[in-house]
Amino acid sequence: MQPSRPQRFGVLPLIPESLPPLVALLLLLASAVTSMITASLGAGGGVLLLVLMAMWVPPAAIIPVHGMIQLGSNSGRAVLTWRHTDWKTIAAFAPGVLAGSALGAWLLVDLPAHLWQLTIALFVLYLCWGPALPKGAFGRFGVFVASAVTSFVSLFVGATGPLVAAFIKQMHSDRFTTVATFATAMCLQHAPKALVFGVAGFVFRDWLAFIIAMIACGFAGTWVGLHLLRTISNRRFTQVFNLLLTVLALRLIWQAFTAFSS
Repeated sequence: MQPSRPQRFGVLPLIPESLPPLVALLLLLASAVTSMITASLGAGGGVLLLVLMAMWVPPAAIIPVHGMIQLGSNSGRAVLTWRHTDWKTIAAFAPGVLAGSALGAWLLVDLPAHLWQLTIALFVLYLCWGPALPKGAFGRFGVFVASAVTSFVSLFVGATGPLVAAFIKQMHSDRFTTVATFATAMCLQHAPKALVFGVAGFVFRDWLAFIIAMIACGFAGTWVGLHLLRTISNRRFTQVFNLLLTVLALRLIWQAFTAFSS
């Protein structure tokens, strides 16, 4: 009978083999900081975390692992702000998530990332600075379509958060309602990724401890961010929110042109 392997304790068991310990610790800190950014400014943290993870996490793991981290981070923010959530919008958003995710799981093909990046960026800029969409766009059918499209694209490019945030912001002037509704919507959008990528063969077990640690750090950042949100007026929140989404949109445009020209 072979002797059992000794159990490892401490920080190391949390770290996937493909990540150096220092990088893992930096990403844990980044999870807290980016969650604080999203909770206090409304958006941006998820995309920033995605950028940082892309520097070190293996390409095949980036979208599924980032999706699970964002699911946990947004769940914590949704729980802490549930009283402010626009549940009518969420009721229309949920069926769109199912439709878009089902279509994406069925296709599961490589789509031209630069095309989606450019499309998302242009829509974000329009929602931030263009004329207000007609009221019909924010009805049940409009929310359903927005949810289905962004849920479909999210499976492939993982960068639809700014578009969802900009869409929801056009519906609400209160900062807490915007943050709460966006958090709940993104919970719904990230949830199917576990099933879709699990069926596709991604082994979440190898990353589970690290994902849980990232979620815990993100919850701490969310708690701090929501306290900062109370110190910001709705007007200032809207200004910073639009500016932040504009920076993210310009980054997507740069990525799209870089990918297209390479």
